[in-house]
Amino acid sequence: MESLHQAYLDVARQLMIPGADEEKADAKKLVQEHLSKESTGRWLLVFDNADDVNMWITRSGPGSSRLIDSLPRSKQGSIVFTTRDRKTAVKLAPQSIVEVTEMDENVAIQLLQKSLVNPNLVNNRPDTTALLKELTYLPLAIVQAVAYINENRITFPDYLSLLAEQEEDVIDLLSEEFEDDGRYDNTKNPVATTWLISFEQIRQRDPLAADYLSFMACIDPKDIPQSLLPVAASRKKETDAIGTLDAYSFIVKRAADLALDLHRLVHLATRNWLRRNDLIIPWAEKAIVRMEEVFPNNDHENRIEWRKYLLHARSLLDSNLVEKESQSRMKLLWRYGMCLYEDGRWNEAEAAISEVLEIEKRDLGIEHPSTLTSMANLASTYRNQGRWKEAEELQATELEICSKVLGAEHPSTLTSMANLASTYRNQGRWKEVEDLEVQVMETRKRVLGPEHPSTLTSMANLASTYRNQGRWKEAEDLEVQVMETFKRVLGAEHPDMLSSMNNLASTYRNQGRWKEAEDLFVQVMETRKRVLGPEHPSTLTSMANLASTFWNQGRWKEAEDLEVQVMETRKRVLGPEHPSTLTSINNLAVTYKNQGRWKEAEDLEVQVMETRKRVLGPEHPSTLTSMANLASTYRNQGRWKEAEDLDVQVMETFKRVLGPEHPDTLTSMANLASTFWNQGRWKEAEDLEVQVMETRKRVLGPEHPDTLTSMNNLAFTWKWYGRDKEAMELMKECVALWTKVVGINHPQTLSSSTALLAWQTEELEISALVDRE
Repeated sequence: MESLHQAYLDVARQLMIPGADEEKADAKKLVQEHLSKESTGRWLLVFDNADDVNMWITRSGPGSSRLIDSLPRSKQGSIVFTTRDRKTAVKLAPQSIVEVTEMDENVAIQLLQKSLVNPNLVNNRPDTTALLKELTYLPLAIVQAVAYINENRITFPDYLSLLAEQEEDVIDLLSEEFEDDGRYDNTKNPVATTWLISFEQIRQRDPLAADYLSFMACIDPKDIPQSLLPVAASRKKETDAIGTLDAYSFIVKRAADLALDLHRLVHLATRNWLRRNDLIIPWAEKAIVRMEEVFPNNDHENRIEWRKYLLHARSLLDSNLVEKESQSRMKLLWRYGMCLYEDGRWNEAEAAISEVLEIEKRDLGIEHPSTLTSMANLASTYRNQGRWKEAEELQATELEICSKVLGAEHPSTLTSMANLASTYRNQGRWKEVEDLEVQVMETRKRVLGPEHPSTLTSMANLASTYRNQGRWKEAEDLEVQVMETFKRVLGAEHPDMLSSMNNLASTYRNQGRWKEAEDLFVQVMETRKRVLGPEHPSTLTSMANLASTFWNQGRWKEAEDLEVQVMETRKRVLGPEHPSTLTSINNLAVTYKNQGRWKEAEDLEVQVMETRKRVLGPEHPSTLTSMANLASTYRNQGRWKEAEDLDVQVMETFKRVLGPEHPDTLTSMANLASTFWNQGRWKEAEDLEVQVMETRKRVLGPEHPDTLTSMNNLAFTWKWYGRDKEAMELMKECVALWTKVVGINHPQTLSSSTALLAWQTEELEISALVDRE
């Protein structure tokens, strides 16, 4: 798809279509509109190798057109697709399929003549026929043979004699894996033969070109970045080597993205030759060393780079040609796994990190620091998949080992304890979270002292746990203590002090103490502006927090002004596709939504969604979250069909990618239920809500906030459905559990209590009316 988009853009530029060079230009639409005009004149558009039918007929998102719908329509033009897949052909052009049979002699002679420097060679018909028969009329073999003939200025008989000289066992070996959908049964493979003749000459004349081909045989044959090839003595030698391979038709150069492609048969021929000469393992080792050199770390800025290499890294890692324990492979596997983690591809990341962990366990031992680090990262991956039980078990093991090897008071042991607390927090197990965090805090106080930064961090974590339970006073007391200590020890302008001030402001905001929250947020923002500068990420975060406070007070204009400023600055400093930029665009959309400015909110949300699709991929959790946000905007406008389509797409993707019991999957089911609910489709809403509630009870436990929220939702559905008694009983249970888990003054408890009171009052009024009658 990426190659196709680039090709469309190139076409738009070559045709000099107005708007083609604009940053947000839709090249497909520009080309479609241009070629659909009768005034454009006659044209032929060719899509080569259209083998993936889903790419053409699947919508990339709700409201988006299918790729096949973006094709131009004009009596002046024609479109040709080439494909190896009959199903694709039937979908793309059901009434106009032309089967290309094996090349006959006349057409083969035309190809031969067209490719020759000396076209008169074909005039000797017997020699020409003999050569084509030997090459089985296969186009790739013909082109490769002609490349050699042109280079060496030899005749057809000369080349035929070379074919005859090749050792039969070598040809047989090279032919072993070459059957292509049964087309070459019982035939010596001509590509193997022509490849061997040309390759032997390349080895003599340009060893670097032969090395490059050997290197490329160890990775995937498509989309090979030139930057991945081994560095040569000079740039000229690299260019010459690539030119040699291109001249012999071993590779196809793609100028648009500086990438190379190998034909599948050339790739197999080279691999077989390397095996025959016991060179496949040495070259695989060289390839993995080179890949480890160029493969970047998982910093956001490297995303485009690592995605170019992912396919080739996987090809090398899966090949089993290199020792699993080799240093280069281990380093590559680790970075590969962490980049997959960053892309939200949890299952693939899990496989890579698990493999690293198993090797470290065996080679370094379960108590080695590197092994423990891998355990922590794997646990984090489980947590992102919503696999709380597995995450918890791994973290408990890590904590036990750290306690035994390093001691109960070692910093690493306390960090493990804090990580386990984080997993409990995700399950709403507040008592266990609190117990661990208190233990970490008390130990750090005793070992490091009450004013050590790590001690203060653990106090801030405990305050956050209190905040999540609505225990505002306890949270506030801790946060004030942390802030005052940071101020005294580190100074009023230290980043940690400002972060603690920010936390305290959040606690005030959660209690509706807007003035106190605003004063602190302003102080944080102004200090960061002065100390770090107006464009520092932390400064922009504090501006966003202040905007949120304005937002909660309904001061939309002030909130909007700040959010626009944050968004524009992040666009300029971090770039339009940085995660923080997209978050600020989303925040501005929320502000518009709260003012009922649906069109502006929708435009921004579509922009975020499309950018995330392109940058992170259509199945990344952040992409799916933006789709859910857009669905919410549709729902608020009563655009039920569009909301439902998006909700279903998000839910199905989450199910497939993260599994049916992942928290994000369950949230998407709840969103779809809400869409059904708003349409009065009570039964469908109820079915989903019961499923969500039961799954959350089983996976997260009956007292987790998410479980209680789903009970709340189901109670409302039953109420509107006319099942008053069941709704009342469920809401009573809800109020009791909210009170137990987060306290009587927590907003959730108060909200559920208010609903229950309203329902009970309504029931009393009806009873009184009946009595009077």
